[in-house]
Amino acid sequence: MIGRSGNPTLKDSTFEDSRGYGDDRYQSSMTINGTVNKAFITLVILLGSAFATWMMFFNGQEVLPLAIGGAIAGFILALIISFKPVAAPYLVPIYAVAEGMFLGALSASYEYLYNGITLQAALLTMAVFIALLVAYKTRLIKATENFKLGVVAATGGIMIMYLLSFVLGLFGITVPYLHDNSLIGIGISVVIVIVAALNLVLDFDFIESGADNGAPKYMEWYGAFGLMVTLVWLYIEIIRLLSKLRSRD
Repeated sequence: MIGRSGNPTLKDSTFEDSRGYGDDRYQSSMTINGTVNKAFITLVILLGSAFATWMMFFNGQEVLPLAIGGAIAGFILALIISFKPVAAPYLVPIYAVAEGMFLGALSASYEYLYNGITLQAALLTMAVFIALLVAYKTRLIKATENFKLGVVAATGGIMIMYLLSFVLGLFGITVPYLHDNSLIGIGISVVIVIVAALNLVLDFDFIESGADNGAPKYMEWYGAFGLMVTLVWLYIEIIRLLSKLRSRD
């Protein structure tokens, strides 16, 4: 059975379901190197879009519509890609552009408040990614079934908490500690960062399993998409944690 991933875009059934598509264009198999290449391309597109939005912000242009539009478009595209992986080669680059607009505006807003925070968050995200990749490849961290279940449960709990916070926020109610810079609030952010980071291990395992099980070639784009979702989440949580720490100075 293919490994479980805490990333909602990488479900247990994804690679198995993908075998049902018989288009001759997708008969070659997914590989790890191919997925890495697609992930790199996706990251470059995302960073290019983010940088363009960043420059617009600091040139005095209004970027709020881009942030909102990017967030909405990214969410819709993520849903489509999740339910229709065969469309990933066409939609993932567009998703990267939309997500880049949102991240560019978000990062610029944090940078305006806390000089240098964006670079710190980006470097920490990359460091965590590399550290966990090395730990996974050397089997210092093993994606056992209990490990997977624990991360999936924790991720689900965090998503429910964020959804609850959003719904309550519509009525002017704030979830205690989640967004403040108290020691408890910082502790919550640290836990969320750890859970987001551990999802990378599950993603590595899931992509490796897909390649081993001969998933179609287009699933390289889908695997890259799932990995990018986790990296974006990790980056956002890290920059939020750093902002809480900086606001206490």
